[in-house]
Amino acid sequence: MGCKPSIYRCPGPLKEGRFIARPNRFVVEAELKGRPVRAYLPNPGRLRELLYPGVPLLLRPSPGGATDWTVVAAERLGHPVLLHTHWNNDVAQALIEARLVPGLEEAVVERREVTEGRSRFDFLLGTGQGPMTVEVKSCTLFTPSVAMFPDAVTDRGSRHLRELADLAEGGRRSGVLFVVHSSRPGLFLPDYHTDLTFARTLLDVRDRVEVRALAVRWRDDLSLAPEVMPLEIPWETIKKEARDRGSYLVFLAVDEPVTVSVSALGDVAFAPGWYVYVGSAMENLTARVERHRRRRKTLHGHIDSLRQKARFVAAFPVRSADHLECGLAREMAGLGGQVVPRFGSSDCSCPGHLFRFDSDPERDRAFVERLLHLRMERLARPD
Repeated sequence: MGCKPSIYRCPGPLKEGRFIARPNRFVVEAELKGRPVRAYLPNPGRLRELLYPGVPLLLRPSPGGATDWTVVAAERLGHPVLLHTHWNNDVAQALIEARLVPGLEEAVVERREVTEGRSRFDFLLGTGQGPMTVEVKSCTLFTPSVAMFPDAVTDRGSRHLRELADLAEGGRRSGVLFVVHSSRPGLFLPDYHTDLTFARTLLDVRDRVEVRALAVRWRDDLSLAPEVMPLEIPWETIKKEARDRGSYLVFLAVDEPVTVSVSALGDVAFAPGWYVYVGSAMENLTARVERHRRRRKTLHGHIDSLRQKARFVAAFPVRSADHLECGLAREMAGLGGQVVPRFGSSDCSCPGHLFRFDSDPERDRAFVERLLHLRMERLARPD
């Protein structure tokens, strides 16, 4: 049986390179035919789970630009993932015109880049129920079972949802389409770990704004296969999980040997390295994490004493209705973290609450994949 024709093909020519580093949000260093090159990355997302050293990239020549190349796609789970956000609307239009978006089979694209009030939306569609304003979002964050959006805080995204709801209240049909650039996941959820406001806003407007998530499959030549799949959106799970509670990881860096006076422990010596603190807050999780960011504050716990002499690096909330603190601690131990004895609370059977690493675990692929499991895959495949 022959291969079905594609419904969209990314402009070429495309060359395969390998990721080296990302010096800033919009520039990538890559290896191409054995030599280093710099490439423009038209995607402001964190892309933490995609951009590892050695990961295959698809690059397109961009003569006359600030760089000689542009990153178009990266490989994940054995298939290319479109990273060029400027082309995402072309993909959405191809899906609409091929009648592959459930519920919009009869829709036609009347205009792109439509201004409504204070915002500009991606499409104005003609439908049998009148005109429809649609915003399209590119989703590249996924595990084998679950896709989430966004991978970074998007105030603009939340504003778009509210304004689409306002249009709907005024009689205009409106919707948001999440294009998931992998055919692997079966579930879609807003990423409430990263942007709780966006997730809660999506929950609030879902009765007025038509929310769709569609999984697509990219072939190796970056042509879009005609097989697409609508993803289930488990609203009850989102209502339960998308709240300001759960567990978290705080990353601190100690740049030179220090001694910290810790209540009940006395003076504790800390060697240079990266330290990961595991904590939980079953209410006001955001405020708890923000408190750890601040150096100037009244000292309450052991971690506050260490924070006075350590550099804040990052924080990773894992929002959940369940208590996952000990599971996070076990993951840190399993990744090679050295337990700092008696540091932190002793009210659960955790292997510890503070772990030391010789290198930054945030840049470790194994850490990122375990974090994705706890944040995402766990929802489809609970341990």
